Amino acid sequence: MTEQSAWSFADDRGRLVSAGRRPSRVLAYVQAGATLWDHGIHPEGIFGSGHDGPEPDRAKTGTLPLDSVDYRGAGDDLDVDTLLRGGPDLVVAVSYGHGQLYGLDPDTAKHLEERVPVVVVDVGQARTLDRVAERFAELARSLGGAPAPDATDALHATRERLRAAVRAAPGTRVLALSPAGQEEAYAARPQMWPELRVLAELGVGMVSPPESAGVNWATLGWEAVAALGPGIVLSDIRAHALPLGEVTAPAWEPARHRVRTVAWNPEPVCSPQAHARFLARVADALEGTAGT
Repeated sequence: MTEQSAWSFADDRGRLVSAGRRPSRVLAYVQAGATLWDHGIHPEGIFGSGHDGPEPDRAKTGTLPLDSVDYRGAGDDLDVDTLLRGGPDLVVAVSYGHGQLYGLDPDTAKHLEERVPVVVVDVGQARTLDRVAERFAELARSLGGAPAPDATDALHATRERLRAAVRAAPGTRVLALSPAGQEEAYAARPQMWPELRVLAELGVGMVSPPESAGVNWATLGWEAVAALGPGIVLSDIRAHALPLGEVTAPAWEPARHRVRTVAWNPEPVCSPQAHARFLARVADALEGTAGT
């Protein structure tokens, strides 16, 4: 396929998205933009979700060069004219299983698709992380990108390192959560998060919160969090989450001094190199607990 030829891509809504030539000015949801960047695609712009603010959330942007990528904003600040101000010829959005463009008002999304091709990649819980990564890789290849040299080999090596770290620290309990404030936290249900399922498949002892309301998260007081007995906490580092180190709840105080913390972005960059960095952080923590 040459740059001048017709371009098409079958997205995860089952729609064939097409253009008269290969798109070269991509606007993307921040997670998608950071992933495409790792495959050699330089997005001209990115946008956030209702959780984000007037500045990009550095927890989500990966290695994107923010000095040369225009952040359009997020939430109520987004309208079609704002999204299109850089003249994109393709929009890459994500969905969580229902085809709706995450981060965009449905009317805004509808009018956007009337003016520019839109590709949607499903990053929902029904997908494996490997499948999400494959879909981004397929899209990147169609746009002229390529994976970083040796990225897949490095990921394989990191997975093996993590398996070894698990064997060296048997019984270590790992809890993923998002601190909501000084009163409570949202504890992740590991089976609902593709990247947490990968950890479980590699042998990491993921802790599941008690059954309660909430599909992806269980809302727990800090006493209940401490009672789960984690040795390692994967803590949400997105801008809207309270940093775990700032939690001063008395019920959490005894646990905070013995728990190792690993930075976790629940909207992960879905490239081999980004996934390897996350697994390496978990391996670091497990290796640090070995023999203690």
